[in-house]
Amino acid sequence: MANASNPVRFGTPPGVSEGQWFSGHAELHAAGVHRQSGQGIAGTARDGVDSIVLSGGYIDDVFGEQEIIYTGEGGRDRSTGRLVADQSMDSPGNAGLLLNQALGHPVRVIRGLDIRGKTRRRAMGGYEYRGLFRVADSWTTIGKEGFRVCQFKLLKLAAGEDAKPQPVSPGGDEETDFEAQARRTVTYERLMRDSRVVRTVKELYDNTCQVCQVRLVVSPTGEAYSEAAHIQALGKPHDGPDEIGNVLCLCPNCHALFDRGALQLSDGFDVIDGLTQKFVSALQRKKEHEIRLACVRAHRARWADRDGEGGIGNLKP
Repeated sequence: MANASNPVRFGTPPGVSEGQWFSGHAELHAAGVHRQSGQGIAGTARDGVDSIVLSGGYIDDVFGEQEIIYTGEGGRDRSTGRLVADQSMDSPGNAGLLLNQALGHPVRVIRGLDIRGKTRRRAMGGYEYRGLFRVADSWTTIGKEGFRVCQFKLLKLAAGEDAKPQPVSPGGDEETDFEAQARRTVTYERLMRDSRVVRTVKELYDNTCQVCQVRLVVSPTGEAYSEAAHIQALGKPHDGPDEIGNVLCLCPNCHALFDRGALQLSDGFDVIDGLTQKFVSALQRKKEHEIRLACVRAHRARWADRDGEGGIGNLKP
């Protein structure tokens, strides 16, 4: 944690150059490259984040020389290395990266080399300092392990380039403070999920689940409760359309399974078990509900390599 003797310091430390190799966290700490030994994010919600280490801990990470999709902290069982709970933007490291985005603080990026291990991933080849990046964008989404993750788009800064403040709200407002933008982001997402399209699909099926055909009656007068599932997820990074062809009417159980890839649709609109790929049932469809095949395929593609060894875990020195 940052304190008076070990404060957050942005930028490249004196005497350190891009591409420099370090044998381990002790050397990174001694050089001022990464202050919090054993942690992937160094920083706080109050001050921001000055460095991160890419260590292959999350399978949703994507590494490039100029652009990185970085999964934030939280939700991981350290004994198994797997996600077991949703992440939140409220955690110190994730909130700190959001502050970097809003205020334009740069982030030092350190890459672990020759990452190995099934649970405790370790950089057997040491660490390489990759230079300064800016937080260009941020979002939450359901990751390949079935839980919500916080992700950040990091872009490489050229020599002498400054990171500039980036709006955190979907509307792109630049004149309001960080807290107001964060509140609007939550409101925006809530409104997107209560749109006219959502109401239309629920009415079309009289709040009956298209997968299991359960209608949850919640009042003495017969009103029922259902949820709308966007097949290709709305918002970043999936950018699915908010239209009838991209929405299903589901019960809460089926909605949770579908959003996490445990239920999927075939090209013939059969419901399949996303974990075993076995047939579950035929999807109930009204003739006036034309589901977009492109959205179905985008949803399936999202989970195609969830058990693979992708991301930054395979990086070699």
